[in-house]
Amino acid sequence: MNENLNAARNDFNRARQQAVMAAILARISGRSVDLLSFDDVRRRLRASEVTSRGVQDIPIDAIVGTVNRTVDFTRDFLPLQPSDEERWARVRSVTEDPGFTGMPPIEVYKIGEAFFVRDGHHRVSVARTLGQTQIQAYVTEVLTDVPFAPDTQPDELLHKAEYAEFLERTHLSISRPGIDLSVSVAGQYERLLTYIDVQRYVMSERSGRAVDIEDAAAAWVDEAYQPIVTIIRDMGLLRDHPDRTETDLYIWIVDHTEDLRRELGWKVSASALAGALAEGFKIEPQTQLGGRILRAVVPSGLQSGPAPGVWRRSRLEQRYLDRLFPDILVPISGGVTSWQALDQALDVARREQATLFGLHVVTGESARTGAEALAVQEGFERRCVEAGVEGRLAIEAGDLTDKICERATLVDLVILNLAHPPGAGVADRLTSGFSAVIRRSPRPVLAVPAVRLDTTSALVAFDGSPKSKEALFVAAYLAGSWSLDLIVVSIREGGVGEDAQRFARDYLEFHELTADYVVQDGATAEAVLHLGRERNVGLYVLGGYGAHPAIEVMVGSAVDRVLRETDRPVLICR
Repeated sequence: MNENLNAARNDFNRARQQAVMAAILARISGRSVDLLSFDDVRRRLRASEVTSRGVQDIPIDAIVGTVNRTVDFTRDFLPLQPSDEERWARVRSVTEDPGFTGMPPIEVYKIGEAFFVRDGHHRVSVARTLGQTQIQAYVTEVLTDVPFAPDTQPDELLHKAEYAEFLERTHLSISRPGIDLSVSVAGQYERLLTYIDVQRYVMSERSGRAVDIEDAAAAWVDEAYQPIVTIIRDMGLLRDHPDRTETDLYIWIVDHTEDLRRELGWKVSASALAGALAEGFKIEPQTQLGGRILRAVVPSGLQSGPAPGVWRRSRLEQRYLDRLFPDILVPISGGVTSWQALDQALDVARREQATLFGLHVVTGESARTGAEALAVQEGFERRCVEAGVEGRLAIEAGDLTDKICERATLVDLVILNLAHPPGAGVADRLTSGFSAVIRRSPRPVLAVPAVRLDTTSALVAFDGSPKSKEALFVAAYLAGSWSLDLIVVSIREGGVGEDAQRFARDYLEFHELTADYVVQDGATAEAVLHLGRERNVGLYVLGGYGAHPAIEVMVGSAVDRVLRETDRPVLICR
């Protein structure tokens, strides 16, 4: 027995040394190794109702707190006090007795998924030292509406306490049981209460009577919160932002919607902002700084937008249930050609029942309120009213290309006038703002010359590449929704043309669409332009640039040549 006790004392001293090392590592990592206080957690989470759960085998890793011994053990139940040596060693030595059959059950409180020791601290400590994963315990559960996990850190208790107070005020745990409104940053529940206050005011104005906060909170969840969270889930945004919660993303979307309305006069849809998140826009402000640095060191003509297919994946459901282009961006300079582009944008907006977002970019902040800018605003608004289209114009200072590409993230289609297509020379292509927009825009770009859009036929160039598949997706939509006659042209080169045609035929037939399929010899641009003139098509639908930006700038592309030589609108897809 003495030998067992001496060995147990040595184990105790080793465990204390581990506790010292754990404390040092905690200072470096910033994660606490302190046991949580049961009374503190219970008070903060407003947990009061108690129920007995009897004797259970519980996971030792989930035991993270204590009723009254926070300074005696670490979060991993390593001993801290020298005075505990004899008692700890006696418990440890018992486990070496030949007749040992197991320790008596400990007593714990359970809050959420975490356990707090009432009696049996030394037994837990010894069990962890022995590498046990389970221990028997008398469990008394203290019920709370706030999720509480074993890995909760002390500083996270502030969030939990705010959440508990929020639920107590709104009664959402009763009216909408099971809803998870967790946040990752303190102070967010005051924002949610502000949103609920707005809901309450609207409901009171609508009904002509006072509405209590409980009813307003339930209505806010149903009418405002859940629709946006559904978008967040459908787009898989939590996969891209694993350190955030659904409520974090909801708050970001709502606040940015308000910011854009205030700064630009644009009421951008929640789905558009969710799409911006899905395409890599980060919540942290450092990303905006990174964007400015990128633009400073990389020529605009050599920057690229998101990968092909991102926008299409976010619009697949709308392809069948809704319009593909509900939000359209059109830059307006105030010149004749920009007003012609606006007229064509109004035609598209009427077809799509879309909102038209105008963008007028000036060189300096003072020009935003100048006579020229106000004249553009008046002309834009007047034309929208006359066309019966909902439209809003933003006036911004900065680089035209940068502003177009930034705002394109918030819409579904960009319409540009084709007065200045990409030039034929290397320097022309490198400095072309039009090329830069095509390359960087996350959305399809409709380039419109002075000739009005003819919506009777379209020609799509298809070679099976990712960007040509984007073009085929959009062309299929136009053929179905706009009743366009469709021509699919592929270039015969090593059998690629025939393979591409088979893919296109299968895709369109799946969507119950017919088309005229043509395989041509020669260069892509030449074949597209020749067939387009021969068939008198009203619209070209092309994939965007396919090669590396530097290669495109050096040798040119089929897209550039079509833009230079056509007198018909060209829809360019990512």
